[in-house]
Amino acid sequence: MFKFKIYKTFFDLIERTKRKVHKHHICLYNNIALEKNIFISEKAIIRTSYAGECKEGLITIGQASSIHDFCHLYAGKGFIKIGSNCSINPFCLLDGYGGITIGNNVRIANHTTIVSANHNFLDKQKLIRQQGITGKGITIEDDVWIGAGARIMDGITIQKGAVIGAGSVVTKNIKSYSVVVGVPAKTIKMRT
Repeated sequence: MFKFKIYKTFFDLIERTKRKVHKHHICLYNNIALEKNIFISEKAIIRTSYAGECKEGLITIGQASSIHDFCHLYAGKGFIKIGSNCSINPFCLLDGYGGITIGNNVRIANHTTIVSANHNFLDKQKLIRQQGITGKGITIEDDVWIGAGARIMDGITIQKGAVIGAGSVVTKNIKSYSVVVGVPAKTIKMRT
């Protein structure tokens, strides 16, 4: 289990991590939890909503992980937990409404979207915006590589060692050491 330090303010984060980050380039709200040697790009946006007790509205980032330019991480009413030695590359979007758990040594290429929620829409007598949102959560286990522009849908588990091809849309759980590609993503081979 990771041991995180909680940085209550943007300035506390900057002072303790010795990062030179302009306050207009990154938004850090309450309950950001970071370990040592974290790289956060000056142009990344990380924000949470405070919900106390560190159950909701919390973003945790493990040791030696990196968040690159123009990434957007938003916990909202859920959470985002990123393990150690992970890289979230430029222009990625992680929406943790239903909860996102990312293991260790995960590589997420640029322009990937991971959204742990869906709009409810079955009642045609109501506007979609009036029907609420459901979030099942997303789990990405250790040693996964997600190619550029992939889309990971809510309720998905990607098991250890899987490879997701660039541009793939993941709508079903992915087994360990699978290589999947396409829309929707399908297994084309297994890593041996």
